[in-house]
Amino acid sequence: MTASHSDSLVVLFGATAGAYGAKLGSDERELILLVWQVVDLPSKKVGTLHKSLVKADNLDLSDQCREVTGLTPEGLGKAEPLDRVLQQFSQLVSSDLKVLGRSSYTLCSDGQLLIRQVLHPETSKKNFLLSDCFYSFYDLRKEFHTCYPSSAAVKDQTIKTMAEYLGLGTDETEEDFGVWQVKTMVAIIFSMLSESGDHVFTEPETVKYKYETGPCSKSETVDSETVIRARGLPWQSSDQDIARFFKGLNIAKGGVALCLNAQGRRNGEALVRFVNSEQRDLALERHKHHMGSRYIEVYKATGEEFLKIAGGTSNEVAQFLSKENQVIIRMRGLPFTATQEDVLGFLGPECPVTGGKEGLLFVKYPDGRPTGDAFVLFSCEEYAQNALKKHKEILGKRYIELFRSTAAEVQQVLNRYMSTPLIPTLPTPIIPIIPPPYTIATGSIRDCVRLRGLPYTAGIDDILEFMGDATADIKPHGVHMVLNQQGRPSGDAFIQMKSADKAFMVAQKCHKKMMKDRYVEVFQCSGEEMNFVLMGGTLNRSGLSPPPCKLPCLSPPAYAAFQTAAVIPAEAALYQPQALLPTTRTPQASTAAPPTVTYYPAQAAQLYMNYTAYYPSPPVSPTTVGYIAAPPGAVAAAATATHTPILPQPGALVRMQGLPYNTGMKEILSFFQGYQYAPDDYNGLIQLSDQARSVLQAPKEWVCL
Repeated sequence: MTASHSDSLVVLFGATAGAYGAKLGSDERELILLVWQVVDLPSKKVGTLHKSLVKADNLDLSDQCREVTGLTPEGLGKAEPLDRVLQQFSQLVSSDLKVLGRSSYTLCSDGQLLIRQVLHPETSKKNFLLSDCFYSFYDLRKEFHTCYPSSAAVKDQTIKTMAEYLGLGTDETEEDFGVWQVKTMVAIIFSMLSESGDHVFTEPETVKYKYETGPCSKSETVDSETVIRARGLPWQSSDQDIARFFKGLNIAKGGVALCLNAQGRRNGEALVRFVNSEQRDLALERHKHHMGSRYIEVYKATGEEFLKIAGGTSNEVAQFLSKENQVIIRMRGLPFTATQEDVLGFLGPECPVTGGKEGLLFVKYPDGRPTGDAFVLFSCEEYAQNALKKHKEILGKRYIELFRSTAAEVQQVLNRYMSTPLIPTLPTPIIPIIPPPYTIATGSIRDCVRLRGLPYTAGIDDILEFMGDATADIKPHGVHMVLNQQGRPSGDAFIQMKSADKAFMVAQKCHKKMMKDRYVEVFQCSGEEMNFVLMGGTLNRSGLSPPPCKLPCLSPPAYAAFQTAAVIPAEAALYQPQALLPTTRTPQASTAAPPTVTYYPAQAAQLYMNYTAYYPSPPVSPTTVGYIAAPPGAVAAAATATHTPILPQPGALVRMQGLPYNTGMKEILSFFQGYQYAPDDYNGLIQLSDQARSVLQAPKEWVCL
């Protein structure tokens, strides 16, 4: 029988210095052996069988490799490196084809791992190109199952099981490793080509030459079995870098979506969509493979997660991304007055933009105000590289940042800014309730315990379960989680016990007890030591180190604003300036302060229903606690009872980020001209310095903070 794709096959087999069989390539070990033989399909003739050792950069062979292959580091040390071996491969195959009177061929391997998981990733890391023949090949296991449907499933096939199914009498111990495998594969192919099998090789597997960019619509259906999440990426990595990490696997068009954090910057994660579940499963085998010096974690993800990041609905974005095979560059920090001509002039003639003005996309708020971001299309890598050389050059009075970007990032940024409200409105009012009399311990009595080494996924319920019967001895609101600089659990927590004896018993009973898959260290400590850590200090064997905000050179004048008596919801923090601003100094005699108001949900009477998550930077940041919405009547009654001013509706305080450092009051007032009227009643809600108060009391139509 003849094959429509080519008349000749090159049967290829290989091994690495590490895992063998189903785990081939999963450990990033290098190729150390290649064995191949040319097969002429019409005449059923074969060429010379070739075996070539490959010198790896790391000659430390695994025990399994030594046992299975019989190779030694000494023997491999005399071999040629991979690039030279591949050159010899091409020359010898061409020579054998001439002898057989053929000119074209297609590779045939035992499964897909050798080509997809070994050859392509390794050559990509070593920065040399594979010849075209390695981008198309036949998977002998799939071809065998197609020819013999009653045989075992493809994933369960091996060379040995296929030979046993056909009754081929071969002894693996009679030949060198690799030689037996190739000879047996050739015998299997001849059996498939016989009159009883009558098989035709027509549909080879393909490897994409390059990653294709493109838009993704939110209305598109994405199979969850094709999506993975990559974590730990370098922040400057692009979609092409991620595609290179997964070299050998076929990523769907526009299938790389870089994730952004709340500030619109990349957070080191990406969602990647592959063409089918088989490719996704191979991608999962690259868990903890390296991109440069960093290892990348690879996990399963869902189609909904991918669409949330990469999906878009804007016609303007779809039109911008409709030009295929373009390199996308993101510009950040543009002056708000910048025009298309300004951007084109900044980039210059050495990096022409695709389509001129049509290759520019300015990111704007829903009301049309610019955000300072823009995306630019370039037709080739050379132009994009020239543009990136202008990183941090000046346009107007501002320096401009330039980064590689992706179609998914364009969608994500546009979605985020277009969903931003013009002026945030207040949440439903919340019930102010006088808190029960409790305070955080500050003395030297060792009535607290410190939990160190908590799982990052651990919550209050996990801690209470961990402590068992000792939970009855915890003070009300006595569980304090410590967060890191990113606002995530740090693995530490402090618990206030009712007495020093109770704290001692807990430390003795729970020290190095397991929580989930980790053991947790439990130490007895004092309230003073606890407060030092909660406020940013360190507690270790060498003693206490004060928090940065306690150092004389860094101590802010508003440090007194961080008091244990005031606990404010995170959502309400934006609208509670008295917790964020310094105490007003006035010459008038001080009046009696209103009772402290703390916001709690209605279930606050239940112990441990809410907890405080502390992080001390900046020192005046409010602590957070949950809250519930209250009906208008309850708000009015509570406000009357406590004499606490409530911000009227509608109205909001707007927090401004990204201001130029030389911005003054006049520039801010001019920026918000005409947006909102501020009645005089707002002065009673906000603690202001004398200078700010004089500005607010002047005739104006609006105010911002």
